[in-house]
Amino acid sequence: MWSVRGHWKQMEKTVAGKCLNQFWSVLLPLCLFLFISALFFDFCGLKQGVLINFSARAPKIFGQIHPIVDECVGQYIYVHNLPSRFNDDLLEDCHSINQWYDICEYLSNSGLGPQLSNSGDVDDFPNKSWFATDQFLLEVIFRTRMKDYKCLTNDSAMASAVYVPFYAGLEISRHLWGFNASVRDAVSNDLIKFLVEQPEWKRMWGKDHFLIVGRVTWDFRRMPNNESFWGSNFLRLPESENMTILGIESSHGSDNDFGIPYPTYFHPSHDSEVFEWQDRMRRRRRQYLFSFAGADRPQDGDSIRGEMMDQCRASRDKCKLLDCAFDKKNNCKTINVMQMFQNSSFCLQPTGDSFTRRSTFDSILAGCIPVFFHPVSAYRQYLWHLPKEHTKYSVFIPMNYIREGIVSIEKVLLGIPEQRMLAMREEVISLIPKIIYANPSSKLETIEDAFDISIREVLQRVKEMRSVGRGERSTVG
Repeated sequence: MWSVRGHWKQMEKTVAGKCLNQFWSVLLPLCLFLFISALFFDFCGLKQGVLINFSARAPKIFGQIHPIVDECVGQYIYVHNLPSRFNDDLLEDCHSINQWYDICEYLSNSGLGPQLSNSGDVDDFPNKSWFATDQFLLEVIFRTRMKDYKCLTNDSAMASAVYVPFYAGLEISRHLWGFNASVRDAVSNDLIKFLVEQPEWKRMWGKDHFLIVGRVTWDFRRMPNNESFWGSNFLRLPESENMTILGIESSHGSDNDFGIPYPTYFHPSHDSEVFEWQDRMRRRRRQYLFSFAGADRPQDGDSIRGEMMDQCRASRDKCKLLDCAFDKKNNCKTINVMQMFQNSSFCLQPTGDSFTRRSTFDSILAGCIPVFFHPVSAYRQYLWHLPKEHTKYSVFIPMNYIREGIVSIEKVLLGIPEQRMLAMREEVISLIPKIIYANPSSKLETIEDAFDISIREVLQRVKEMRSVGRGERSTVG
């Protein structure tokens, strides 16, 4: 031991020894600094909910390990691997889904449907992002988008939310007509039995689960204790009421049911396609003051469509009407509807079989200001995607004013100052990115579409439920 110390002292006297002393005098404080810094970053990162990873794969510059921030913290989603009878098998048996028309051809292109092409010299569809999309296929489109979601995880313990890829709308479509209640309820009841047996359910008793329904909410809300009523009981089940439900039309009396846009015909692959379409709608010259595409509902005593269509005919060249009753001449095909909306300043959106219409989003896509006659048609529905100040982008005329002949639609719309109308049109055009679903085969770079907004709001909703303790065990378990 003594000889070693003596040897060390001799080294100190040499040039090399002095250099070695200086090396250690610099290296030891540097190592201490890096160690303290690592602890500091780790503490701050965890406290702010950001995961900082000091793994071996982190880049090294001048010997220092630089932390990698996990951008998916708080955004991870776990997708349930459901038995195929709840989704894929329904697509295999697509001919049985709808008794009114064969939906199989619309399942092409990941649910977007056949690609639309221009007819003659008219450039109605300026790129390859236009499709004949069926209004009831949002479940398929959404699931395809989820497969490429940037923050998927196979570890459900890491997930902030759990997606249930059940094709509820396609399933109930097979049984809405001519089947008893037990058949209409069977598959959705089996789904609930499957979910409650999974470990993911017991973490928040389903409050972190969400699913998409591609039909209006009333198709899943049969009145209790009356099996002769329309639809299934799926969304009235206690377990379903724990989950977040996203649908093309929500129940405005439920706090777990949220409306998201119907799918339109436009599914862009690049941001530039969206910007170019918006500019095109700004430049569009609009021939008609207002227009309507649809059919009368003479059997519905609450409908105002008959009176509204009569007013349109009386307005002559100021209103364009596409009567879709039976549509023997195929007047209401996609290209005709979109041309009419693009040529109109205002588009009438009355209630029909339900409060909402796909036509609302087609008109917004065309830069046409929607005119509503019932607040549930939009204002109490699409809270995540449309402005709260509905006067910025739409006109509201109460239904009874039309039914009782109190107002003239033409006079109401002519009474809107031109500058205000142009501001409303610009607001409508600015909404286009928020109401479209991008092509699942690509990715928009700077634009949030309807899918992105829906996912963001679901994650925020689950986060808020966790923070107030609503994820604790409920009566459902």
